[in-house]
This record gives sequence, C-alpha cells and structure tokens, in this order.
Amino acid sequence: MSFEMFFIGRDLPVHRIGLGTGRLVGKGYWGPGGERADAVRLLRHAVMRGVDLIDTSGDYGPGLAEELIAEALRPYPVGLVIATKGGIVRTSATEWHLDGRPESLREMCEASLRRLGLETIDLYQLHRIDPQVPLAEQLGALTELRNEGKIRHIGLDSVSAEQLRAATELAEIASVQNRFHLLDREAASLLELCEERQVAFLPWAPLNDGALTASGQPVVDEIAAAHDATPAQVALSWLLHRSRVLLPAPGTTSAAHLDENLAAGDLELSPEELSRLQEIA
Repeated sequence: MSFEMFFIGRDLPVHRIGLGTGRLVGKGYWGPGGERADAVRLLRHAVMRGVDLIDTSGDYGPGLAEELIAEALRPYPVGLVIATKGGIVRTSATEWHLDGRPESLREMCEASLRRLGLETIDLYQLHRIDPQVPLAEQLGALTELRNEGKIRHIGLDSVSAEQLRAATELAEIASVQNRFHLLDREAASLLELCEERQVAFLPWAPLNDGALTASGQPVVDEIAAAHDATPAQVALSWLLHRSRVLLPAPGTTSAAHLDENLAAGDLELSPEELSRLQEIA
C-alpha cells in the first residue's frame, strides 16, 4: 500500500485501505455468515498484510463481528485501529431501530468494549443520528464516554454537511462514514467539508456493494486493462486519488480479494485517466 498514511483525529496513523467486517456475518448483517474459522483466518491475514484499520459495528450480527475480531486478533498488535459503532438496535435481519438515548449509547459502547476485549475504543461512531433525541444529548453521552477513557475519538455515520457542522459545535468529530464511490458522489459537499477540517471520511460500500468488482463501465474497464488491474482496483484507486481524507475499508470474505483490494494502493492513475473517471457519475 504505497499511499501515504492518514492520521484519524490527528493522532491515529492508519494506511488508507482498511477492512470492513460486514461481510463476515450473515445477510442483512444478521447472524453468522460462513464458517467462523474462515472469518478468523481472514482477519489474521489482513493484519499480516499490514491492514491497521478495521471497521465494524456492534449491530453486525449483532455483536458477532466484534466477537470475531477479538477471537482472531487479541492480543491486538500495536497500531491496530478498530472503529466500531452504536446507536442502532437490531430485532431481525430486516429491522433496524434508532436509539440515541444517552443511557442506550453508554450500554452499547460498554457492550462493544466487552466483546472486543478493549479498555478504549479508538473510534466510536454514532451509527445514525436519532431524530427523536437532541443531538447535544447524543454527542454529550459520547463525550462523557471519551472523558472516561472508553472512547478515544468520536465519529458519525450517514450525515449531511450541515449535520457535521452542527455536530462540530458540540463535540470533536474525527470521522464520518457515508456512501461514496465512483458511481455515487452525492456526499461530495460533505467530503469537501471533511477536507477543510481534516476529518477522516470512511466511504461505506466503496465498491458499490460489489457491483464495481466487474463494473461494466467502459472507461473503468479500459483503464483497468491498461494497468493489468481489475475494475475494483481502479475504483478503489480513484477514491485514494480523489481525496487524502478518504479511507475506504471494503469488506470481503476472501483473502485473494483482500490482497487485490490492498494492491489498489499501488495503482497510479494518470491525470488523464483521473479526468475520464471524474466524468463518470
């Protein structure tokens, strides 16, 4: 991975391609996915390959993804950053319930600490802003947890630029996590704000839920062929070139696909190629 490191919260250095864990659990982020031993091997392989940012959530499973991380990687290597989330309660594979009440956020955070076997979570992200609870109360709860040493940095998931501005008036925000990829740039204004404030932007579904692994986009396919690369590598490389605050963490269950994703960090795209890709929407 040749692209430079990024410092989350200005003090947590990570390589700019991480690993998402949503695919290690079942469909709809519910229940087990494949064999537990396979997930453990993949996580260990990722760290062996230099991955130092793992993105997960307490509601993946629920709880299962965090348990897999602990089983695979404890005692954690120095420098490994685990980002997890709270604020959503799952009751089935299709039901997601927002719960931003301070007492609930505390309970979720402490449950993640137990499952992960950590004293401090490096990056704890509010999975969604609960419209039924004042934002000041939600961020106040996370700030209290940070002051207690249970959280190092606070992040937000699925927010607008306006919401990020409002949040930064209430707390230090180290990251956002929104949908953003080669074919979906709706969050461009949010990305611009993150660049101004050096806030990490973790684009979820950076390969468009797998659709960009075989894009069907002529420009992408042509550029991939010119570099003896895959469409997925071109899509990830475009993100890395697009902004230094972008930290894609694509999910996979395959060590080969993980290696392919990491190799995107060595793919250098020319200004002309980037211009052609920029025109795709």
